[in-house]
Amino acid sequence: MSSSASAVSPAGRLRAPDWLRDPKVWRTEVLAGLVVALALIPEAISFSIIAGVDPAIGLFASFTMAVTIAVVGGRRAMISAATGAVALVIAPLNREHGLGYLVAAVILAGVFQVVLGALGVARLMRFIPRSVMVGFVNSLAILIFMAQIPELTDVPWAVYPLVVGGLALMVFFPKITTVVPAPLVSIVILTVITVGAAIAVPTVGDKGELPSSLPVPGLPDVPFTMDTLTTIAPYAFAMALVGLMESLMTAKLVDEITDTHSSKTRESVGQGIANIVTGFFGGMGGCAMIGQTMINVKVSGARTRLSTFLAGAFLMVLCVVFGPVVSDIPMAALVAVMVMVSFATFDWHSVAPGTLRRMPAGEIAVMVITVACVVATHNLAIGVVVGSLTAMVVFAKRVAHLAEVTAVLDPDGSTVVYRVTGELFFASSNDLVGQFGYATDPGKVIIDLSAAHIWDASSVAALDAIETKYAQRGKTVEITGLNDPSARLHDRLSGELAAGH
Repeated sequence: MSSSASAVSPAGRLRAPDWLRDPKVWRTEVLAGLVVALALIPEAISFSIIAGVDPAIGLFASFTMAVTIAVVGGRRAMISAATGAVALVIAPLNREHGLGYLVAAVILAGVFQVVLGALGVARLMRFIPRSVMVGFVNSLAILIFMAQIPELTDVPWAVYPLVVGGLALMVFFPKITTVVPAPLVSIVILTVITVGAAIAVPTVGDKGELPSSLPVPGLPDVPFTMDTLTTIAPYAFAMALVGLMESLMTAKLVDEITDTHSSKTRESVGQGIANIVTGFFGGMGGCAMIGQTMINVKVSGARTRLSTFLAGAFLMVLCVVFGPVVSDIPMAALVAVMVMVSFATFDWHSVAPGTLRRMPAGEIAVMVITVACVVATHNLAIGVVVGSLTAMVVFAKRVAHLAEVTAVLDPDGSTVVYRVTGELFFASSNDLVGQFGYATDPGKVIIDLSAAHIWDASSVAALDAIETKYAQRGKTVEITGLNDPSARLHDRLSGELAAGH
């Protein structure tokens, strides 16, 4: 039973969730939420800068997204907050029309996500190949690492030993005990060192001013007209698609890491609800965060909704109550955490020489193209779409070569039987017409499709063309061996695809 499920007692009464009954689970979830909250602060501020809004807008979004998705989301322990991908989508709208339009777009994007989730868009995840998933994970690890480079450029020399020390703590501290998450230990120790020794290095406070009060709900400051709707709709729809894609890919990754199942439909609808709530609280919107999710699930070992809820709750407490203390945390400590996350996220087995030697060239190409697109555009959604399209082309090319035609002439020379084997679809059926001897064949031709399958209209059209070519020479064609789905498709479309129909 999963750690967040409610058990049923022998008497039939529901028991409390495991995290309420097990102090060890409770401790893990609470500490994981605290670590994630600390890591969220500089990220949210950075994404606010990308979107062109005040840092408080990004921090409010991270708070409301995490707290809401903890309740309505479909994937336990996954972290949703303000993200760079969403910031990039809505930044032009904020620049051109202002914060009110951005907030309205966030609310509309949430509505789109609820509708798309209800329509079953999550089922499209089954069409994303494993090679694209591996490319997604690896490119994400690269992006997480690349995002730390600015924090290591043109900085005081003391930053470098602090980062190395933070990494060493996270590697070796778990060998002593795992009671407290190593990232939290690293952050606390490095903060104590820099504050106690008065070491001048960049801190969280240098990223922007932390909010001093909780967000309050309200309507976006825009005219409620059709012009407003047409202005925000394209940005809202783009944000909805990018947010859903990143969230569903992240949920699938967490499923694999934790060996548990999650409801992708509930997650899709939940993302929409979270963005609607975030918009009404004046936030910039967001989606699942792979980096923080990896900290929560893979590094800290969290498995329940409690860690997600506490990540958002601790975020606001840290900002509002402990703002001055949090502002003193050196960025080097958070950089060390994110570097460790990037190394833990990368699928090193996928690039091992032995794996590459065994892997088909097409699969490697799909993975590399996915990574290249994501790294070039800094947009995970673009990489996944391009990688999936590439995988489809590779698959179509591979399957197209499996369609073969062999001819056997009857001893009396009056009939020829063509046996077709393989999958008939647009890529393979295009070559089908040219594999028959229209001029030299006898008067009766049998096309045996018992070892083939018809998938689309292109294949039916190719068979019609073959029959037409033989008919023009006064020869008859008989098609045999169709399985039931192929027969139904052929009966429905045969004779209806020629020009003029």
